[in-house]
Amino acid sequence: MADWNPENYLRHADERSRPFADLLARVPGSPRTIIDLGCGPGHLTRLLRHRWPGAEVVGVDSSPAMIDRARRDDPDGTYQLADLRGFEPPAPLDLVLSNATLQWVPEHRTLLPRLTSMVAPGGSFAFSVPGNHDAPSHTILREVAAREPYRDLTTSVARPSAFDPEQYLDDLAHPGWSVDAWETTYLHVLQGEDPVFTWIAATGARPVLDALPAPLRDDFTTDLQEALRAAYPARPYGTPLAFRRVFAVATRV
Repeated sequence: MADWNPENYLRHADERSRPFADLLARVPGSPRTIIDLGCGPGHLTRLLRHRWPGAEVVGVDSSPAMIDRARRDDPDGTYQLADLRGFEPPAPLDLVLSNATLQWVPEHRTLLPRLTSMVAPGGSFAFSVPGNHDAPSHTILREVAAREPYRDLTTSVARPSAFDPEQYLDDLAHPGWSVDAWETTYLHVLQGEDPVFTWIAATGARPVLDALPAPLRDDFTTDLQEALRAAYPARPYGTPLAFRRVFAVATRV
């Protein structure tokens, strides 16, 4: 999969920021050491320093383009290029956080014990993942990608996946841990031409688009935009997009 495009990702920065703010609101205490796994372009990592002034905050991402953008836009921050699957902090942390990242990690539930092991006593592991992979935006993407002549080129692309709050609760609710797991469906009102395509092209549809050569990518884009316009008709005030998110905050008590 090609590297992330920070410009495309930030087109809907306001809408993408809402779940992050809701996640932070449920984190207890005042953490002093924080790691943001999958920090992207760093626009949300900065919020951690605003929420907890004086905390030591490090943003980690595996995308060179995202880390470069974070360092450019937030020169006062600390950002590290690393894959969360192999990342090890030098010492236990008060808050291990990951927002809209784990869904890209195959079998990410098997990583949860290692991520919680990074948490210091009294600290928390908090994350959110999209829970909308059965929404029309994603079912249509899969349906169009399965058509000829796209099918052979898109069969093995990376596809995000996530689970329900109850499953994460089962994973995290061990002795010595207090777990808060929930879901929220946001109703975003998007503006502009083909806004649902613009939204998913920066995230969920990106691996499919990257897998197609230029001529086929243009045809695929046209087919996908047409199908998405039918599923998400524009209204006078914009285009509504229902987006389900799943959250969990596990605190080491």
